[in-house]
Amino acid sequence: MDRYERITALHRLLKSARTAVPMPRLMQELNCSRSTVYRLIAFLRDALMAPVVGDSETGFSYDPQESERFELPGVWLSSGELHALLAAQQLLARAGNGVLSEVMAPLQQRIEALLDGQRGGKPWPLERVRVIQHRIRKLDELIFRAVATAVLERRQLRFEYCARTTGQDTRRWVSPQRITHYRDNWYLDAWDHDREALRSFSVDRVRKAQLLAEAALDVADEQLNSHLASSYGIFAGEPKNWATIVFSARAARWVADERWHSRQQGRFLPDGRYELKLPYSNGRELLMDVLHYGADAVITAPVSLREQARLLLGLAYANYADR
Repeated sequence: MDRYERITALHRLLKSARTAVPMPRLMQELNCSRSTVYRLIAFLRDALMAPVVGDSETGFSYDPQESERFELPGVWLSSGELHALLAAQQLLARAGNGVLSEVMAPLQQRIEALLDGQRGGKPWPLERVRVIQHRIRKLDELIFRAVATAVLERRQLRFEYCARTTGQDTRRWVSPQRITHYRDNWYLDAWDHDREALRSFSVDRVRKAQLLAEAALDVADEQLNSHLASSYGIFAGEPKNWATIVFSARAARWVADERWHSRQQGRFLPDGRYELKLPYSNGRELLMDVLHYGADAVITAPVSLREQARLLLGLAYANYADR
């Protein structure tokens, strides 16, 4: 720990303690000598005006009558929090020409100022923190703002939607529920008034969004989670079946550490392969992810999903057959 981190840790320790913290524990928690603890306590009390009471015999604490009102001046970050802030700064920087870049600019400037304060004015080697976007789709910033505003202000929304599966434009009247960032792209979860059902929309396929004055209908969190998060993928719906996929011993080293679904069940087989089971509704997205592993993944159940995979592989093979 550096000095700033020890001061932060000491403050949090004294703030949360119900009784005086003995010197041995302070030395252990702060990973420093007795003399260093004394210097830190003196800095807290004399420079930062912290309500520290006690001594080396009884231990140290904050005065109960003053503890609730005292906080460290400015922003004090642990190394973990600082690293998270660095990653956030880079994420904002990478989105420089992307959606909401103009709105996010003040936030990015504030983060950079915080980082400068922690570094004493010296520049951080931010080029050594990488945030790589993958298969990101182009978003209309005005559309995104309208969708996000409808979600946050709880207002109904009308828009045109061109689904990728059909290529057809439809008019939608919805009560937005959530906006979701999934695999580097944005989706709107909403109650579709015309269809009287929950639906998910890819925001990059939304056109001519119109905010309405009417308040959005609120769907209970339990219903949202049951419909939108109970099955595999972004366009989930209520689970209709469970898929079983067996991965080769080579692929198992990756898959065993991955979280495909909150309700997944995984186990290593005696020969080193890995068996993964998870619920799904629409098999399209699941099939794409399984086929990504090529010969290292086999769907064993259900038969219908296995046949869909076999058909897709046959069509792909036909594209490479000799002509």
